[in-house]
Amino acid sequence: MKRRSSQNKSQSQWNRNIFALLLLSFCFGCLILTETRYSRIKMILSSSPPFVQRPKIAFLFIARNRLLSDVVWDTFFQGERENRFSIFVHARPGFTLNNVTTKSAYFYDRQIDDSIQVDWGEASMIQAERILLKNALADPFNDRFVFLSDSCLPLYNFNYTYDYIMSTPNSFVDSFADTKGSRYNPKMHPVIPVHNWRKGSQWVVLTRKHAEIVMEDNTVYSMFQQHCRRRSLPEFWRNHPLAVDVSKEHNCIPDEHYVQTLLAQEGLEGEITRRSLTYASWDLSSSKDRKRRGWHPVTYKMSDATPELIKTIKNINNIYYDTEHRRETCSSQGKPGHCFLFARKFTRLAALRLLKMSVLGASNKGSGEL
Repeated sequence: MKRRSSQNKSQSQWNRNIFALLLLSFCFGCLILTETRYSRIKMILSSSPPFVQRPKIAFLFIARNRLLSDVVWDTFFQGERENRFSIFVHARPGFTLNNVTTKSAYFYDRQIDDSIQVDWGEASMIQAERILLKNALADPFNDRFVFLSDSCLPLYNFNYTYDYIMSTPNSFVDSFADTKGSRYNPKMHPVIPVHNWRKGSQWVVLTRKHAEIVMEDNTVYSMFQQHCRRRSLPEFWRNHPLAVDVSKEHNCIPDEHYVQTLLAQEGLEGEITRRSLTYASWDLSSSKDRKRRGWHPVTYKMSDATPELIKTIKNINNIYYDTEHRRETCSSQGKPGHCFLFARKFTRLAALRLLKMSVLGASNKGSGEL
């Protein structure tokens, strides 16, 4: 009896040892398998560049319908992951960007849904700008906001443009005192005193702080809505010399005054670089084409699109403001630099010609300034 009990105990101990050995082997096998999978994942991750969310530039296009230079912009964005940029397009209500209406996949479905009908010279233009900002500010990673027209071209590649804009904490806002005051409506006083009335290009680059101030503003915007209304121009006005007092036909031209005046009102002019990054030619004195005269900058046609034109624009390194007797010397990252990153107004054929001549430097192949 004792012998059988001893045998049972021995058998039970043996079974426990076998079970322990099997359990240990199983655990060891799991450890090896886990280590192998971890090593494989580590190898995959080390072979791929890590995704780092960077501050983004929001490119805000104001267009009638199609973007005239979409093919150039396509080259500009090529090779860029969208952790450094986003695109928003304000076009007429109902217009859709797809493979029929644009040649660049970067613009597919980038139109905003709450667009409005924009009339030149009316407050609807600044309303469109505010709608673009509202949509772009919804992305917390958008840190700079660049306003562009449908006829704008990039002069340099994305990397150079990104570094140029991000190298300063300032907004780029072309802003100068409108000493003539011909567009200031006295009815704006005292909400907007004349000493805060500013003029400049609507093609601004705003920091997120300044973009939020534009969005939150109701006071200055309300004054522009009430007192900046366009009067009708005479029929065939482009074909006849303009009257001396034709400026009275327009009370304001809101897009050339709103952001500038708002930032002056808020006491923020110390936080802006007072120049635009978008070039446009307003010198019409030598133009023999009456269609090029008026309140709009020169439109560059295919025959105008030459390497010499682009070189001339790129070589501009200072801007003089005669109303303030101020010369703005352009710089980037603390060094003398080019004044303009973009240029307008170019027809579609002009843009295509410049792209084929490879004089814009829009491609991101290589590095640095082109």
